[in-house]
Amino acid sequence: MTSSSNNKSFSMTDPPVAMALFNNPKWSWIWLIARLYIGYTWLSAGIEKLSSSAWTQTGAALQGYWTHAVAVPQAPASPAITFDWYRAFIQWLLNIQAYTWFAKLIVAGELLIGIALILGVFVGISAFFGAFLNWNYLMAGTTSVNPLMLVVTVAIILAWKTAGWWGLDRWLLPLLGAPWKPGKLFEKDKQTT
Repeated sequence: MTSSSNNKSFSMTDPPVAMALFNNPKWSWIWLIARLYIGYTWLSAGIEKLSSSAWTQTGAALQGYWTHAVAVPQAPASPAITFDWYRAFIQWLLNIQAYTWFAKLIVAGELLIGIALILGVFVGISAFFGAFLNWNYLMAGTTSVNPLMLVVTVAIILAWKTAGWWGLDRWLLPLLGAPWKPGKLFEKDKQTT
């Protein structure tokens, strides 16, 4: 004997606070503050590196950073990189002299992430790449502001639908949509074909 309640699919809903913070444009001012803080932090870091030839020409700054990160000090001190697989990865990058081009990639990434977050352009994607950079800095043993930035950036990723409301995403998202739901621009293309 099966009851009718067993035939219904079970569905969980988000807590009202999460629904409000992550889905309601009324609360987008919170994400504007978070976006501007994170964006400014990335932009200033990128501008600082942009003015240094050790980042933009030789990659010597990144080479030094990686060299320090892979060093394993004598006990009782612990290495900057906790995970051996990540240390091996960074050592491999050092061995192939990837710092010569990777340093430029980091500078460009920090600048683009900062600009995109400040302008509110593709906030979810920009925040994802910012979180990825923060994660890599943390894996290499750098703390500084990275833990705070990572937490705030993950929150911005979760709020991607409203985080750019006070920015260009307010117009871009309805126009372009998301991979699972095309925006107005692609709906027109679908109707004409």
